[in-house]
Amino acid sequence: MGAWGRLLTVALAALAFGVAGVSAQSLGEVAKKEQQRRKTTTKTAGKTYTNRDLGPGGIRPPTPPAPAAPASQTAGPGGLAATEAEKAKAAEQPEAKDPRETEEYWRGRMEGAKAELRRNEMFLEALQSRLNALTTDFVNRDDPAQRAVIATDRQKALAEMERTTQLVSQLKQQIADIEEEARQAGVPPGWIR
Repeated sequence: MGAWGRLLTVALAALAFGVAGVSAQSLGEVAKKEQQRRKTTTKTAGKTYTNRDLGPGGIRPPTPPAPAAPASQTAGPGGLAATEAEKAKAAEQPEAKDPRETEEYWRGRMEGAKAELRRNEMFLEALQSRLNALTTDFVNRDDPAQRAVIATDRQKALAEMERTTQLVSQLKQQIADIEEEARQAGVPPGWIR
């Protein structure tokens, strides 16, 4: 290696050590400043809400109404106060709704229909693939006995494919009917997407 090579190596080494020292030094300073800042600040932030606070689906589940106690159990000292407290609790709790008016009802109904449609569409694609394979196998066979077995399997696959195609069209109509029923019931569109 020549003089220029040695000089270049020494310069690169010095530069590398210099940069490492500078970045470590500034990182340490930043850490000290952050530590001092955290000591001086107080926690003023409010409550932090997480997914655990909300429950499934991002909606807080409604509390079930308490069963009404017979009047004979509330009688006695403080019986009048107990009934007033129960009335106050009952006023705070929402009234029982028709299940057809809830988001869970419409979401569940639509998701179930769409899942069934997806399953049958995948089955239809698998049947089409099987039918293509059987057709190719039928054409490539010379033995009449083997061709007869393949032809029987192919006819079964065709019949199943026809049945599944009809089922897919019925499921699409069912989804359209659910959407129309929801529209007529005044359900928000987001509930059935």
